[in-house]
Amino acid sequence: MNGTVPRHVAVIMDGNGRWARERGQPREFGHRAGMQAVRQAVEAAGDAGVEVLTLYAFSQENWGRPATEISALMGLLELYVRRERRDLKEKGIEVHCIGELDRLGPRTRAAIQSIVDHTRGGARMRLNLAISYGARQEIVLAARKLAERIAAGTLLPGEIDEELFSQQLYTPADPDPDLLIRTSGEQRISNFMLWQLAYTELYVTPVLWPDFGREHFFRALLDYQRRERRFGRVLAS
Repeated sequence: MNGTVPRHVAVIMDGNGRWARERGQPREFGHRAGMQAVRQAVEAAGDAGVEVLTLYAFSQENWGRPATEISALMGLLELYVRRERRDLKEKGIEVHCIGELDRLGPRTRAAIQSIVDHTRGGARMRLNLAISYGARQEIVLAARKLAERIAAGTLLPGEIDEELFSQQLYTPADPDPDLLIRTSGEQRISNFMLWQLAYTELYVTPVLWPDFGREHFFRALLDYQRRERRFGRVLAS
């Protein structure tokens, strides 16, 4: 595609439950339908030349949902690993998972580790799956790591800057997102990558996640290419 392609695209995948409700189905039906949208987004990002794609799959707040829905979501995650692991490896997509993974059950953790191990070394694109993720928790964890270094005498408070702080987050090797896509029309960032999204361009679409296909992803990229990114500066005319 023409124009500047964002290096890093982050996506808040929203609307599975509403999509299912509109069809008189349980929420799990919408989550299952959303798996196909994940595949299309990954393929579209890879084809467009995006370097990093981060998908908000399961938030810290999602632990408050009914146990039956959480169990279904974890089952779908394990199914995604089984179905997509080989294809992702063949396409050169390296998978990483970010979040408090210790909260997951052993079978789900094993599935995540298997897809991370199987796709390691993929050079075409990095796919971050944010699972049991919360941005406030991520920032607190980063601060705690730095405090422990200060307490141990290996770091002075004055040595802390933005770059050092960023290195303590879940995404130290990634550029900050250039573009954030949120589906379903909700206009909030829902505790997602609060530090990394400081200068990210936002794209909100009313399309519910299960209906979000390749053409919608490319439409978001085209919208991004029409924008003038200033990062707080005044650009020369």
